[in-house]
Amino acid sequence: MAEPSKVLHFRNVGPEISEEDLNQLVRSFGKVVKLVMLRAKNQALVQMQDLISARNVVEYYTTTQANVRGRNVYIQFSSHSELTVPEQSGQPRRLHEQDSQPNRILLVTIHNPLYPITVDVLHQVFSPHGYVEKIVTFQKTAGVQALVQFSSQQGALQARNMIQGRNIYDGCCTLDIQFSNLSELQVQLNNDRTRDFTNPSLPSESGMPFYGDNGNLYGMQPGVNRPVSYQQMPLGGAAAMFGGVLPPGITGVNDRSTLIVSSLNAEQMNADKLFNLFSNYGNILRIKFLHNKPDHALVQMGDGLQAELAVHFLKGATVFGNKMEVNYSKHSQINPSSETHDYSNSNLNRFNRNVSKNLRYCCAPTKMIHVSSLPNDCTEESIIAHLRPHGHITEAKVFEANGKKQALVLFESEEEATEALICKHASLFQGQTIRLAFSKSTSV
Repeated sequence: MAEPSKVLHFRNVGPEISEEDLNQLVRSFGKVVKLVMLRAKNQALVQMQDLISARNVVEYYTTTQANVRGRNVYIQFSSHSELTVPEQSGQPRRLHEQDSQPNRILLVTIHNPLYPITVDVLHQVFSPHGYVEKIVTFQKTAGVQALVQFSSQQGALQARNMIQGRNIYDGCCTLDIQFSNLSELQVQLNNDRTRDFTNPSLPSESGMPFYGDNGNLYGMQPGVNRPVSYQQMPLGGAAAMFGGVLPPGITGVNDRSTLIVSSLNAEQMNADKLFNLFSNYGNILRIKFLHNKPDHALVQMGDGLQAELAVHFLKGATVFGNKMEVNYSKHSQINPSSETHDYSNSNLNRFNRNVSKNLRYCCAPTKMIHVSSLPNDCTEESIIAHLRPHGHITEAKVFEANGKKQALVLFESEEEATEALICKHASLFQGQTIRLAFSKSTSV
């Protein structure tokens, strides 16, 4: 056992336990000077004002089991005689500076953020506990963080008490909630990163949601099987990915990510063309055509929601003259082989960035194609000439949005537009790789 010290070592400190919970355990024995949560180890260090206070804490909890939120917590002397680590983000700080004073603004740290954290996701999580006025998200050394401003202190207090330590999604995105010392949040843009719900007229420049440390959507190595079921997400759910409401016909509870695609035109379809089509609905990990059934292929999507979107929107679509069938496969994944095409590292996967935006734009094949990543000197005539081999184009318009050239191209039929997308997505156009997607617009 360590020698008596002013610093106490707490073990079995679960993610649902806050700094204030630990402070309440020991405050009757003396003043708490510093406290640091070691979240990765489920531990904490607490420095009391003097050795007598620390001794009294250890003596009392030697005979009385400390219990916080239904969890047994174990307390002993630390080998540290003093907590001298600089007070900065992710390091010990004086408890009274922030955590001991309830406030209507919460400082939220999201640990293990495997899924994108947007304003819409956080609003769905916090709004059941009171009216949320403003949300600001940002990236610090401690990780993905957010400030959530309620209209009342009571709402903030209830949210902290109810969901501290819980996960937004199953097994990840753990909430660490403290009180902020700010009195008012300043919001100038309404987008995926910042939002003033009391002022919907603010401009909305593009805002990118935050991801895991490696910058990929899931924070996982490409190709790793992802067993997360959206049905199990206790707070956000699949609806959070769409800003709160699932599209009609989408359940969000499917956990099968591998699809079987049949009735393909074996002479004209290949893995890259299949990738171009299915990547409209999620990231593609692998594609494999069946050797004994050349009009059949397996497509492994990034997760169950993306697979459900592909089934919902592509089932029965006409491609190269064939009415395509899309169903869930009995296989949970596609194993690597010489016949397997691996796209897990492809930078053409559309859902590595702007995930919520891409999900909301998902739709069945339409006559209208949206073309992006165009060169600045692109003209309507040149883009029409590039796409004309795949069908009759009735209208086209080149325009600029966010400083980038884009185009809308209207074909005579959905089948022609689908063929153009399959064949010309990721093709070279005047020296640049262009991107094609189905558009919900009905006119140029």
